[in-house]
Amino acid sequence: MAIPVVDPDRYDDQLAAKRERLTTEFARFSPPPLDVFPSPASHYRQRCEFRLWHEGDDLFYAMFEVDPADPERKTVVRLDDFPVASRRINALMPRLREALRDTPVLRHRLFQVEFLTTLSGEALVTLIYHRPLDEAWEIEARALERALDIMIIGRARKQRRVLTRDHVWERLAVDGREFVYQQVENSFTQPNAEICRSMLSWARDVTAGSQERDLVELYCGNGNFTVALAENFRRVLATEISRTSVASARENLAANGIANAEVGRMSAEEFAQALRGEKGGRRVAEMGLDDYDFSTVLVDPPRAGLDEASCRQLSGYERIVYISCNPETLAHNLETLTRTHEVQRFALFDQFPWTHHCECGVLLTKRD
Repeated sequence: MAIPVVDPDRYDDQLAAKRERLTTEFARFSPPPLDVFPSPASHYRQRCEFRLWHEGDDLFYAMFEVDPADPERKTVVRLDDFPVASRRINALMPRLREALRDTPVLRHRLFQVEFLTTLSGEALVTLIYHRPLDEAWEIEARALERALDIMIIGRARKQRRVLTRDHVWERLAVDGREFVYQQVENSFTQPNAEICRSMLSWARDVTAGSQERDLVELYCGNGNFTVALAENFRRVLATEISRTSVASARENLAANGIANAEVGRMSAEEFAQALRGEKGGRRVAEMGLDDYDFSTVLVDPPRAGLDEASCRQLSGYERIVYISCNPETLAHNLETLTRTHEVQRFALFDQFPWTHHCECGVLLTKRD
């Protein structure tokens, strides 16, 4: 990977380049002017992971620079700070490194550290080892928790020792509301909290005025959009395949007092079969699909995008909200979706400044 070079004075230029690239690449779909949501120029990632490099008595965080001409050739880059990461992570990095370096039980065969933080300052640190973790490790790790005001999880082969809890609680202010989210270690969460707020606000805006109809959401994760969009609809049915994410999504619905949304554990492909009446069983029966009146579908698929069958399935809905982490697969899917729908809104969310990466949002409405 290329380690981002953060230069706040050039932020507007890099954002303008992304705007121009998306505007050009998607011009064939005749979208309206692009909605652009900038990120903080630095300290925007709430989660990061680093290798721990042992060099004599020294210990330091490291990433690898890959030679573009020879992908097998990697250079170790020492990191004493990381301007991409949240201020909480940057404040913890030197203190944690020194404590680990000077505590043999914690340092021995430690090879990776993962940080998960929140806007309010909660911090969960995962220490990953090439050795079994014992009681001596736990005693020192608990002392480190107290010293740094953090929570620690230890991982090793077939081991996961959770000392306090395995999650943080993120609080996001969106449109005058506060939404709370349980974010579990080692499961997907939006890394850029400020951009996440922008995404939720945009999604609420483009789905306004639907209180008499229902929303179906595919790839719902921990209920990030489910929680924020529930009040825009009569009812919401969300689906997700990951057990951890389904449990977290249900926890988040309860934490936010949301009673009109349900989360079912099912893949997008299985759900499409259930809608067509081709799949039965207990999980399908529990969904009560006949009680819904879906007007809108929201999809937030992985980088591979949607397959052709899934795109055809979406064509039956009046409105499609497509959140994409890969403009290339989004453009490919739009070639199918725009046969039946037209692009009404188009957004750029600068989730990862200083990289080529773009996150997009598209609202499509069914053609007359």
